[in-house]
Parts: sequence; structure tokens; C-alpha cells
Amino acid sequence: MNTYFSRMKQGMQASVLLVFSLFLCVITNAEAQELLTRDEAAKLALQHNYDIQVVQKSVETAKNNSSIYNSGFLPTANAAGGAQITYNAGENETVQGTNTFDAAEAYNYNASVGVNYVIFNGLGRSYNYKQLKEQHSLNELQAKQVIENTLLQLSSTYFQIAQLTENVAMLKSALAISNQRLQRSRYSYEYGQATQLDVLNSEVDVNNDSINLLNTTQQLENAKRNLNLVMGRALDTDFMVDTNVVFNLVLSKEELGSKSLERNVLIEQTRSQLRNSEYAIKASRAGWFPSLSANAAYAYQGQNNPNGAFLTGSQSYGPQAGLNLSWNIFDGGTTKTRQQNAKIALESQKIQQERTTVTVQRDVLNAHSSFENALFVLKAQQANLATTQRNFERSNEMYKQGQITSIEFRQAQLNMLNAQTNLSQAKYSAKNAELQLKQLAGVLLED
Repeated sequence: MNTYFSRMKQGMQASVLLVFSLFLCVITNAEAQELLTRDEAAKLALQHNYDIQVVQKSVETAKNNSSIYNSGFLPTANAAGGAQITYNAGENETVQGTNTFDAAEAYNYNASVGVNYVIFNGLGRSYNYKQLKEQHSLNELQAKQVIENTLLQLSSTYFQIAQLTENVAMLKSALAISNQRLQRSRYSYEYGQATQLDVLNSEVDVNNDSINLLNTTQQLENAKRNLNLVMGRALDTDFMVDTNVVFNLVLSKEELGSKSLERNVLIEQTRSQLRNSEYAIKASRAGWFPSLSANAAYAYQGQNNPNGAFLTGSQSYGPQAGLNLSWNIFDGGTTKTRQQNAKIALESQKIQQERTTVTVQRDVLNAHSSFENALFVLKAQQANLATTQRNFERSNEMYKQGQITSIEFRQAQLNMLNAQTNLSQAKYSAKNAELQLKQLAGVLLED
């Protein structure tokens, strides 16, 4: 009997040593890794994410297109010059008779500097310029949408890592408990207090816990690489995440709905597109009006002809200026068609704006309900975990005293592990629901 208790004591010491080793391994790895907060991850993504960089280039292009240099409001200046040499032979006929001359060199040369400016073209230039400005604003809103979607993707992946981190810790603890149970079953079997079936069941549970731990660890490594890709940094960079979650949504459902009408990026885009359609109608009317332009230049022309030519040389130079007025009285209906199509596009854009507004309002209500439901589930899972923990503690004591079987003890262990996993999932699901609600309300970038 003393030998039995001695073996049991050694087994307990070995289990404690195993748990301590796992804990020491976790602490050592934690010290070697950086603690990456979600705010720091967001900053890295804003600087290095590939999608954000691409859309920022599109914004730069739209900015260049909307500059004064692409508006048509500035005058154009040009300089031209040329020279030509010819070898001609021929004859001149006059009343005095015919005068012939052999082939000789003849020179023609010219140079000019001029300025042209469109004074008026039916305000088409003005509204085209406004369209370019509005297109720049629309590109900025599209970039904002990409940023919001990227931050949502980043947060989802970040919380997935946090959940997997907690799952790994839970599975390590479960594996330690299963190893302890296996050791106890072996000692009990040696002294005839348990059957070989108990040992085999314990071995199966240890193997299953080891497999679950291995698979979850692999999922964690994959998720970290996914987050590194979103942040635009080296894929093999290792780090830890903050598993603490804080809910900070202070706006009511009515306030969220009101905010979404003002700041939702999709609604803002429809407003920008609507303004652009209005400018397109006004720009199409330019075809009904005359166009007036002015030009000024300084020109020089000269020529040298061979002897025998009627005119042996000439030069002319000096400034010149003028106005050009044109009015396309009838263009075959092109302007009318363009204006009608622009009006149809405007009406279509109004319908799209109304549809987007109603859709966003629906999404806000649905997201708010999902968030409230997620918070309720979170509280329920917290209460459920407290119950399963008390049940496991009681089952553990009863198992040590031989009052329940190993299968009943295993079931209590699995119930606690499932409750821990469900609580972790509920916590991060609720946070993701909060962030999605903030995006719909247009306040995600304030988070």
C-alpha cells in the first residue's frame, strides 16, 4: 500500500512538472515575441497594406486630373519655326520677252510665337472642371471604403488570432489534465483498482487532445501570416496579440441610424455621383451656346530666291491678334441627345441613392440587433462557464475519491473546455459585430 501511494505521489509530481513546463514554455515564447495591439496593427496596415497603397495612387491620379492644368481655363502658348531650301530652274515671261534661269538655291524660312485662349464656350469648361473635382472627391470616398474594409478585415483576423491564442492555452491545460489522468489510470491499473479499458480511454483522450492542440497551433500560425499580409510586413514575423476586449459603443440605435445617413461611405458616394450627374447635365448644354476665343502671335517670314526670279527676296514680321467666334447652329441633334441621356442618368442616380439609403438603414438595424444578441450570448456564456467550472471542480474531487468513472470525469472536462471555447468565440463575435455596426454608421475610423 505504501508503494502504491508512493507511486501516486510520483505521478502527481510528474503531472505538476508537466504543467509547470508548459507554463514555462508559454512564458518563454511570450518574452521572445512582441505584443502587437490592434491600434498598432491598424497603423501598420494604413502605411503598408497593398490595397490601401493602390487606392491611394488612384486618388493621386484623380487629384492630378482635377488640377487647374487639366481644366481648360489656362491659355495655351506655342512656338513654331521652319526653313526650306529648294533648287529650281525655269523661265519668266514678261512683255519684254522671256527670261530663263538655271537651277539655283532658294530659301524660305519662318518663325512665330503665339497664345490662344478660350474666352467662352457655353460654360461647358466650368462644369467639366467641377466634374473633375467631384470625381476626385468620389475617389477619396472609394479610398475611404477600402480603408474601412481593410480595417474590418484586420480586426477580424486580429480577433481570430486572439481566439486561437486562448484556444491553444485551453488545449494545453486540457492536455495536462489528460496526461495526469492517464498517469493515474496506469497506477490504478497496476494495483488492480482500474481496468485496462480505463488506461486505453485515457490514452485515446491524450492523443485527441494532442491532435487538437497541434491543429489549433497550426491554425494560429496561419492566422498570424494572414495578419502580417494585411499589415504589409514579413510573413514570418512572430508576435502576440492582446486578448482583452473592450466594448465602447456609446451611440443609441437612433443615433447610429442618424449618423449613417450623414457619414456612411456608400451614401456619401451616391451623393457625390448625384452631384456629378447634375454637372453633366449643365455641361451638356454648352453645345447650345457660341464659342469665343482670342489669339495673339508674333510672326516672322522670309525668303531668298535665285537671280532671274521675278522676286529675289522678301521679309515680313510683326505682331498679330484676333478673335474667333463660332456657333454651331445645328449639330444634327447631338447636343440634344447628350442632354437627354444626362437627365436619364441623373434620374437613375436618384433611384440608386434612395435604394442605397434604405439598404444602409436596414443594415444598421440588423447590425444593431446582431450586436445586442451577441452581447446577450456573451453574458450567457460567461454564466455557463462559471457553472461548468464548478461542475468540473466537483467532478475532479469525486474522481480522485473514486466516486465517478473516468468517462464521467472526461465529460465534465469536455463540458468545461467547450464552455471556455464558446465564451472566447462569443467575446470576439460581439466585438466584430460592434465594429461592423460602426462601419455602417460611418464612425469606424474614430474607433
